[in-house]
Amino acid sequence: MLEILSHSSHFLPFLPPKRRREIRKTQLSFFDFSPHFQISLSIEADFRKYLLSLMCKRSKESDMDNLMRKLPIGIQTFEDIRRKNYLYVDKTALVWRMANLGKPYFLSRPRRFGKSLLLSTFESYFLGKKELFEGLAIEQMETEWTEYPVLHLDLNAEKYDKPEKLNDILSNHLTQWELQYGKGLDEKTPSARFGGVIRRACEQTGHQVVVLVDEYDKPLLQAITNLELLEEYRQSLKAFYGVLKSTDRYLRFVFLTGVTKFSQVSVFSDLNQLNDISLDYSYATLCGITREELTATFKPEIETFGRKNHQTPEEVVTAMERNYDGYHFHPDGDGVFNPFSVLNAFSKLELGNYWFQTGTPTFLIELLQKSDYDLRTLLNGIEAPVSSFAEYRVDANNPIPLIYQSGYLTIKDYDREFQNYLLAFPNDEVRYGFINFLVPFYTPMKNNDQGFYIGKFVQDLRTGDYDSFLTRLEAFFGDIPYELNDQTERHYQVIFYLVFKLMGQFTEAEVRSARGRADAVVKTPKYIYVFEFKLNGTVEEALKQIDEKGYLIPYQADHREIIKIGVEFSAESRNLNRWLIETIE
Repeated sequence: MLEILSHSSHFLPFLPPKRRREIRKTQLSFFDFSPHFQISLSIEADFRKYLLSLMCKRSKESDMDNLMRKLPIGIQTFEDIRRKNYLYVDKTALVWRMANLGKPYFLSRPRRFGKSLLLSTFESYFLGKKELFEGLAIEQMETEWTEYPVLHLDLNAEKYDKPEKLNDILSNHLTQWELQYGKGLDEKTPSARFGGVIRRACEQTGHQVVVLVDEYDKPLLQAITNLELLEEYRQSLKAFYGVLKSTDRYLRFVFLTGVTKFSQVSVFSDLNQLNDISLDYSYATLCGITREELTATFKPEIETFGRKNHQTPEEVVTAMERNYDGYHFHPDGDGVFNPFSVLNAFSKLELGNYWFQTGTPTFLIELLQKSDYDLRTLLNGIEAPVSSFAEYRVDANNPIPLIYQSGYLTIKDYDREFQNYLLAFPNDEVRYGFINFLVPFYTPMKNNDQGFYIGKFVQDLRTGDYDSFLTRLEAFFGDIPYELNDQTERHYQVIFYLVFKLMGQFTEAEVRSARGRADAVVKTPKYIYVFEFKLNGTVEEALKQIDEKGYLIPYQADHREIIKIGVEFSAESRNLNRWLIETIE
């Protein structure tokens, strides 16, 4: 019963017109005729229904308003974002800091992480476009807004599969700059023309020059398997970027970005004063979105996403963190979200592997296979000194630097005593995207089949049908093509590792990462399964090891039924040979 603390005439206007007319014709039954009365259940029900419909209407209108907020998906030009009212995560305080504390910078970040937008922001700043920065942090920091000549070289658009492609794109940019600043008659090579443009731009404008290079390494990455072409590109870029040292007195600011920092390629060998800020604490959040930025900038989008997916704002942020957060570019720096995936999730109002799907790591998988790298180490996390992942050597048998710099691994911890970093997958999008992509290279599962296979495995264990699980696993190994199979124990372990890691998307699954633990443990609402696998041993030895090594001790206080499973492999048949099961209730 709804209490109305005024005359009923004050209440009736809130009802729909048709209902108001009906009520006026009807003798109302009141429980109390005092000034503070209770109206009939009929009116109360109408009022509640009306309020609910009004709330739904306003919620839908609010959602529509939020959907009208423009998300800058694929927009890499700062001026477009500001003039066309796209949402912008304010990084301009860091832009001002960089612009006024140094000159030649280098930054390595994964693809689609905001590098191009960052360079465009610097371009607008150095062109003195004050109006674009209204309301941003830099507005209170900059006082002069001087216009400098800006040379912006974008190497991202071209496909570098032929020697002349690099020369063509350099020549195209140089021609545009020469139309503005002129060309010297004796300037024939790209490096000579570049140096001439820089000098004349400074002399003609009276201001030092700003040089911005987007994706400096794109030609090198595309030629990485063609050593002859790679060397040709290296020589060209080394000479071109070397101009930045000889023209230093004409330069106000220099900033080069890319995915990878090549070691022995040495395109920067002549630019020895270059400041690499890729692992700099001060600039750890220069690209990407922090949690604070996410909740402050995208509050309406978070609320709309939550209503569509029946989640509270806190649950939305937690889901976003699990799927898209976790990138760290310094062990003490704040973590950042992948901006591309966050924007797409808010746009489509559902979680998805948006970043991973825009580029497949085929070359990285081939590097892993070529180097015979133990996948279990990669999937569980890698300890490494900074020298082993911050720079990539083409001639080295180590794929980790390229995997890290491409964004598939990130910094998760740091041992200050021994100066070792722990590298691991940043989040679930990358973790399961990478594992799913690996599977067809090592198992009979093809692309898009993983969900079917893994779903069946999980269902078997959830229902306690461990015989069906093992029979299905036996059939799975039987389907592995001969060319994917070998008789090494590590091969079997890697396949099991992949299967159990993928099961971790749907149930609590652990795979051994250290001595003193079972090979695998799977937890479902009713059961805990403890697995031990033997290639050169028996199932009896496997179960005995579970007991003697104390693998069950962590689960003794658990209410769930514990099931020990020993599995014996045959190197000859390349499949499960026997299994033995014991249950502990």
